[in-house]
Amino acid sequence: MNATRSLANNKKRSTAIVATVFLIPVFFFITVFIIYPIADSFWLSLHQWNGISSDRNFIGLENWKVLITDNVFYKAFFNNIIIVILSIIVQLPIAMAIAFLLDTGGKRLNILKMVYFLPMLMSSVAVGFLFRYAYDPQFGIISAIDTMLGGEGMIDLLGNTTYAIYAVIAVICWQFIPFYMVYFLAGLSSIPVELYEAAIIDGATRGQYFWKIALPSMKGTIKSAVVLSLVGSLKYFDLIYVMTQGGPNGATELMATYMYKNAFQTMKMGYGSTIAFAMFVVITTIALVTLKAINGKEEA
Repeated sequence: MNATRSLANNKKRSTAIVATVFLIPVFFFITVFIIYPIADSFWLSLHQWNGISSDRNFIGLENWKVLITDNVFYKAFFNNIIIVILSIIVQLPIAMAIAFLLDTGGKRLNILKMVYFLPMLMSSVAVGFLFRYAYDPQFGIISAIDTMLGGEGMIDLLGNTTYAIYAVIAVICWQFIPFYMVYFLAGLSSIPVELYEAAIIDGATRGQYFWKIALPSMKGTIKSAVVLSLVGSLKYFDLIYVMTQGGPNGATELMATYMYKNAFQTMKMGYGSTIAFAMFVVITTIALVTLKAINGKEEA
């Protein structure tokens, strides 16, 4: 009995040692590339620094006091929230509808899967330049279509403070709907075929199968997609910076673009780090609250 217990303890010890050895590189990279940058960002937010000189002036919480009263930051945060809401209510339903149609279509629609996924294969910078030309008031396709329909053309969506944010969101949705389409396709393929066959035998239509069986079976997938869309929208940067650089008059300014401008254009590295750490706090808090709300509803 003692020998068996000793053998089991030795096995657990050796397993723990092996696990520790394999986890050391993981902890190292997490510390170097995640924990340290976050801590250093907060430390830098307590300084005034131009990013070039070796001298950093410690100013305490002065940058944070400025941030609290910075109307541009609040406007950027509000724009991020608009992107979050519209991304979730536009991207996810459309992606789910396309995924379900492609899933029910079987192998004969495989070519459409590749075609629909093409926007996701393009870089955000390329997509930004593409649609910046498409939105051009003189030579863009939007103005050309308006002229063909008898309008005056010269539609400057990106130059309009009211419609610029929605014009950019349309491009974001166009690019990222394919990602969630594939994500939902994977979720639909994990549903046992027997459930679909049983539903058909019972006389259920495809619509009834979707609402009564497929959708409830994908709660976990949908929850993950919501969180991914939320976090991605809150830290969005590249496409909007290429298309509008936060303009016109801050109409498309986001927290990330505002951070970039302060840190790398006006060389206020300390204040840029303050915005970056504030983004980390905001995104983490909203993500945790959203997860808590979703899990709470499921438990209820």
